[in-house]
Amino acid sequence: MFSTAKRLEGISEYYFAGKLREIADMRAQGKDIINLGIGSPDLPPHPDVTEALHHSAAQPTAHGYQSYTGTPALREAWSRWYAQYYNVSLAPANEVLPLMGSKEGIVHLAMTFLEAGDVALVPNPGYPTYRAASVLAGATVEYYPLSETNGWLPDFAALEQQDLSRVKIMWVNYPHMPTGAQADNTFFEEVVAFGRKHRILIVNDNPYSFILNDNPVSILSVEGAKEVALELNSLSKSHNMAGWRMGALVGNAEYLSAVLRFKSNMDSGQFLALQQAAVKALELPADWYRDLNAIYKERQVRAFDILDHLHCRFDRNQQGMFVWARIPETWKDGYALSDHVLYNSHVFITPGGIFGSAGEQYVRISLCQDKNVFTTALERIAAL
Repeated sequence: MFSTAKRLEGISEYYFAGKLREIADMRAQGKDIINLGIGSPDLPPHPDVTEALHHSAAQPTAHGYQSYTGTPALREAWSRWYAQYYNVSLAPANEVLPLMGSKEGIVHLAMTFLEAGDVALVPNPGYPTYRAASVLAGATVEYYPLSETNGWLPDFAALEQQDLSRVKIMWVNYPHMPTGAQADNTFFEEVVAFGRKHRILIVNDNPYSFILNDNPVSILSVEGAKEVALELNSLSKSHNMAGWRMGALVGNAEYLSAVLRFKSNMDSGQFLALQQAAVKALELPADWYRDLNAIYKERQVRAFDILDHLHCRFDRNQQGMFVWARIPETWKDGYALSDHVLYNSHVFITPGGIFGSAGEQYVRISLCQDKNVFTTALERIAAL
């Protein structure tokens, strides 16, 4: 076998890729596994969005290469959406860059701004891709711990005591995954000031702001944020379009232009029909989000029942499409509890340790299953 590049040293396969193979093997053995792990929405997009896709895909002119910066209509739709829901003004021509999902954007940003000698600040616990993308770009990762006692927010006083001279990017993510913690304008003002003071690019990954949340917030709503901050967003969670891979990077035109230099060498634009469907999604009325959240709220209550039965402790006010909970002290860590539930009840819940060492005493339940599935899962766990 040919040797792999050194950049892959320390980069392991994404946890869920291996776990899903194990679950598939168990199902092949005839075991009925309930997956409450991955946050892939089970509900469909709005019918108007699907119809827009069908209509556009049927047009003979829809199948060619598209612009690296997306269609003007899509950029304008993102701009209107930000103005309506976040009170943020974006110039469609150069402050909106459509992406194939926000995960792509994380890699693009890392490859554009990070290199050997740079440091990236990564939350612990946090989305594993922040670390992976930073390491692949050649940077050194330094974790900043998040704790339940601090509301899962960064401790800026502690960060100020560190050597920040080589820090180039700070990844933040609110509403936070996996903990469901909220952030308000006061926090975003603080992190923007921190970035300005130390010349650090602040990147807020913001795909969960509409899930179980009536007041979505963008870091770009803070005065002066465009000087030092960019934001990633996505239709995956808010519009049930995870497999469509529709996201955007928004913010300072100069920064987006730099990202485009990298991105334009990685893809040849997005399918026109997907872009036109995304425009329709971004134009949906506010009751789309209310109706979606009513479903998630009912599921969340049932997830609470499961965690209560497992004697876990959790915040009932958390946001996003997961429930994050601290395990009882009778278990070594979240992996042990997760495996126990999987192998004995055939229910998979995510161990918090995959999100970093600060998550080892936690588990996470996804809300991406029908409410009746949660009832069945509870019955199985209760039968242990």
